[in-house]
Amino acid sequence: MAKRSKKRTTKKTAARRPRQAPKMLSDLFLETLKDIYFAENKIIKTLPKMAKAAQSKDLAAAFNKHLRETQGQVKRLDQIFKMLGKPARGKPCEAINGIADEGAEIMKEFKGAPALDAGLLAAAQAVEHYEISRYGTLRTWAEELGMQDAARLLQATLDEEEATDHALSELATSVINLEAEDEYRAAA
Repeated sequence: MAKRSKKRTTKKTAARRPRQAPKMLSDLFLETLKDIYFAENKIIKTLPKMAKAAQSKDLAAAFNKHLRETQGQVKRLDQIFKMLGKPARGKPCEAINGIADEGAEIMKEFKGAPALDAGLLAAAQAVEHYEISRYGTLRTWAEELGMQDAARLLQATLDEEEATDHALSELATSVINLEAEDEYRAAA
């Protein structure tokens, strides 16, 4: 039977290894803040393309309105980073990259098709749902961490995101999906 060699930790080797402090809720808050900062800046780059691709003037207007809101939301995030004494910078967010890629794929595959606007709207709502989740979580954590000013800023953004999601749902059920269905029936 072969003996396994055991590495022994000596005082000398233990001293060379930096000891990591346990990760705290404040660390998670900052990492999630960086995530949504990246996401919002990605959305600022994506919304003009979606507005241009939209066939419905109402949908294009909704995208342009949300672009202006998103720019204001980034300013709020900048304020929160400043409150924390941290530089405002994002970290890549694979979730928002994936949703943006789906939106780009829809624009490419459905260009000129009756279902284009319905697909764009669905992609936009996927973004909204992601943002609502993130902002709700961040607001709650800010409250738990005693950061009431940050919590108020996050709540203001959460309110805007929920209103945008509601407006997109209304647009979907009152115009966009009906138009796509009518065009489908006319082609059948």
